[in-house]
Amino acid sequence: MNIRLNNGVEIPQLGLGTFRAQKKEAYEAVMHALKIGYRHIDTAAAYQNEEDVGRAIKDSGVPREEIFVTTKLFQPDQGYLKTKKALHKSLERLGLEYVDLFLIHWPMSYQLTADSYQAMEELYLDGYTRAIGVSNFNFHHLEHLFDTAEIIPQVNQVECHIHLQNHKLHEFCRKNGIYLEAYAPLMSHEIKALLENETMQEIAKKYDKSVPQIALRYQLERGIIILPKSVNKKRIEENYQTLDFTLDDADIDAIAKLNRARKYFPEADNFN
Repeated sequence: MNIRLNNGVEIPQLGLGTFRAQKKEAYEAVMHALKIGYRHIDTAAAYQNEEDVGRAIKDSGVPREEIFVTTKLFQPDQGYLKTKKALHKSLERLGLEYVDLFLIHWPMSYQLTADSYQAMEELYLDGYTRAIGVSNFNFHHLEHLFDTAEIIPQVNQVECHIHLQNHKLHEFCRKNGIYLEAYAPLMSHEIKALLENETMQEIAKKYDKSVPQIALRYQLERGIIILPKSVNKKRIEENYQTLDFTLDDADIDAIAKLNRARKYFPEADNFN
């Protein structure tokens, strides 16, 4: 189940997130995900697991061209020259010649964003990344980036789940040719609130699916790329089993009403 980005590159709509997964668990999670059919792996320099992710990709036996790999620019590495060095270091750690998507992990100043993104555009044109984008960007971050960017970002990766549905940001991004990508689609450390939601429980029973599967399917129905993170093999498999059913309109409307504009991760404008 792929989405075609604004530059024609195809990205699997379901990926494996590796946030907080370290060493052996990161390696084994990626290996298992690739074994059962995942073809999209998301990492970041800040996660300190690029070596483990890269080793799993190599050891999986899956051809490199079949795997969509994302990594991200760490905040201290922002700036024109530092950004170029940072991606080359990430490639070295991953053991890859290119990544499929390179993102600015968090917005800092407008000037740093502009300088970093200029370097990313050049890295993209030089073939070191097949797509570029941003993460944790709000409306004003994107609007300022549009003033200097020559290539519209392909992706904006943000926190997105049933309590933070980002309807307006999603609409804004789509109007500008940018796909929204959801991290923490299962509400991360607040997953208990998701599992205990009565509306979600009723819908899950109707489809003979789990509550997390319904939550993930809802995002897929909205055209959002999703990155559920897990190092548990059974949960990795369960998350993958969201591609074989669809939700009806009434259930989509019911889940849309669960939006609470509730963030569980830092707000970009207040991020230290």
